[in-house]
Amino acid sequence: MKALVLHAAGDARLEERPEPPAPRSDEVTLRIVRAGLCGTDGSEFAAGPIMTPLEKPHPATGVHGPVVLGHEFIGEVVTAGTDSPFAVGDRVAAGAGVWCGDCRWCQDGRPNLCARYWTFGLSTDGGLTERVTVPSRMLHPIADHVSDDNAALAQPLAVGLHGVSRSRIRSGDLVVVNGAGAIGSFLIAGAVAAGAAAVLAVDVDPDRLATAVQLGATHTAHADDADDAVRELSGGDLADVTIEASGVATGMATVQSLTRRGGTVLLVGLPKKPVTFPAVDLILREIDVATTVAHVCDENLPAALDLLASRDLASLLVEKVVGLDDAIEGALAPLSRGEARGKLLVAP
Repeated sequence: MKALVLHAAGDARLEERPEPPAPRSDEVTLRIVRAGLCGTDGSEFAAGPIMTPLEKPHPATGVHGPVVLGHEFIGEVVTAGTDSPFAVGDRVAAGAGVWCGDCRWCQDGRPNLCARYWTFGLSTDGGLTERVTVPSRMLHPIADHVSDDNAALAQPLAVGLHGVSRSRIRSGDLVVVNGAGAIGSFLIAGAVAAGAAAVLAVDVDPDRLATAVQLGATHTAHADDADDAVRELSGGDLADVTIEASGVATGMATVQSLTRRGGTVLLVGLPKKPVTFPAVDLILREIDVATTVAHVCDENLPAALDLLASRDLASLLVEKVVGLDDAIEGALAPLSRGEARGKLLVAP
């Protein structure tokens, strides 16, 4: 079967790979229907390997060598283990991350921080292929009326919903999302779903801001005008919750300046350079700083699928769908160059 395999920075190849192993009792084999690409895939291709275990075996999976990319995927069950809750023909979304269930973090209900956490498409072969065998517990069913393109957004939307839960947005809050790109879009949708009274999307790209409005943002502002916009909306008190999703090194300081006394800053974007911020101001105004990574599969993935069952986000966010044969030049390469305008999906 065909698969998109990362060998080194700038070196991804479409190759023939063996069929996946037969599922164990608690696993299924999926026929991949859609696989999404995200910024992490672009970074791995452009400057990696960062997370893929090319040089030495991954501590949890033991995998060593070139890896099939793709950690955002949905599929149809073609073979089910004897203890799997799924049947042949079921359409399911994958959470991609696998947790042990036994460590202190799993026991505390934070499996995304599992001591032995690993991810399909990064720690071992993922979904940019035709078929893959995965644990049943990382899968959730897709409603019949949800399109394949829309369902393919479930995993990144789950990441956004986990971020929203970490920010403790409350009904009536004024929320600022700095960076309305890929993850920022899902955070905007999540903030709206959480009941924020006003959501201000901040970006330098007018097209992204236009999409943010369609996602539910009540207000938008160019990055240069964000301070004035927040002061006007809040009557001078600033925002209750600010979310840094741009990943620029100055993003933390920017959102901190937009946050009210006693408010919350959520850091989501991954800066490529060291970050500095005015710590004294943070302390004296008692601003809470939260971070977020991945998602809690059993909570956030079903919530994402429920939201997608009621909203067609694909029509707003998906730029194009390409076949596996065109996935490198048509999707992965432009993503790594920063040329993608929306979500890129692969239909193997």
